[in-house]
Amino acid sequence: MTFAPLPPPTFDAERALRQARETFDIEAAAVLGLKSRMTDAFARVVQLVLEVQGRVVVMGMGKSGHIGRKIAATLASTGTPAMFVHPAEASHGDLGMIQSNDVVIAISNSGESGEITILLPVLKRLGVPLIAITGGLQSTLARHATEVLDGGVDKEACPLNLAPTASTTAQLALGDALAVALLDARGFKAEDFARSHPGGSLGRKLLTHVSDVMRVGDAVPRVRPDTAFSDMMREMSAKGGITAVVDAQQQVLGVFTDGDLRRLIENGVDLRGQSAQDVMHLHPRSIRPDALAVDAAEMMERHRITSVLVVDAVGVLVGLVHIGDLMQAKVI
Repeated sequence: MTFAPLPPPTFDAERALRQARETFDIEAAAVLGLKSRMTDAFARVVQLVLEVQGRVVVMGMGKSGHIGRKIAATLASTGTPAMFVHPAEASHGDLGMIQSNDVVIAISNSGESGEITILLPVLKRLGVPLIAITGGLQSTLARHATEVLDGGVDKEACPLNLAPTASTTAQLALGDALAVALLDARGFKAEDFARSHPGGSLGRKLLTHVSDVMRVGDAVPRVRPDTAFSDMMREMSAKGGITAVVDAQQQVLGVFTDGDLRRLIENGVDLRGQSAQDVMHLHPRSIRPDALAVDAAEMMERHRITSVLVVDAVGVLVGLVHIGDLMQAKVI
């Protein structure tokens, strides 16, 4: 069989915009339609997944398979162990990935995808609970499922009503709703999300502590109270425009910064013969090493400073964190 070549494309800007708006209307209606069809079956699915001892195994063919991969990824990153198994590959050995203590979510708009229906007897023998996301409520998949989530749509956004568009949007929305309900039931928090996203900005903010980014040892500027003003300036210049003033036990007594120097000069203070204790700023801002680095960033922003001293529980200087350190660690 031969096919005639497609005609040359024509472009009409107004038509393209109209098609886009119609697509949004159709897909929005598909999602809103799900809301009116939410029944106790959804709650039973959430409970079923919460009680499962193994993993959630998501399956789907074609476009439904792409949606299934995303649903599995969303579940896994929000506290529900999940993976995607391609149904065609399952028939050729990958079915061994599924254990009797797992639960399967099978996605098929028609409910008659051959690659999925051929697996149904095997899944039944395994005793694996089966959740169907389908628009075919009388389909083979629906009849074999433990629970059915109605993902049906009135029509696709495709003008030919053929390409999966609104139906896949509905499937994705159902998967997101399931993930949200599960993470809420599990008491999943932002800190838990960060642990599964250590490379993302949220992970860095919630997992990076001050101790991970602070300067330590000789890199921390410090002087004694009787240090001459000129020597204190040399310490500051070498180590970032700030210095802590500490006693013999390294207890923080005060701080002196470039800003303090500028204010003294503006006020006409004669700095000759002055020592660190004469010009230091008492009660400096400080933070504990086990605090989140993002808290140090917020402190700097709130008080319009660029460095914070790091002290332990008894006020001993253990480090210093500079805004540049936070930027380098991509906390800000």
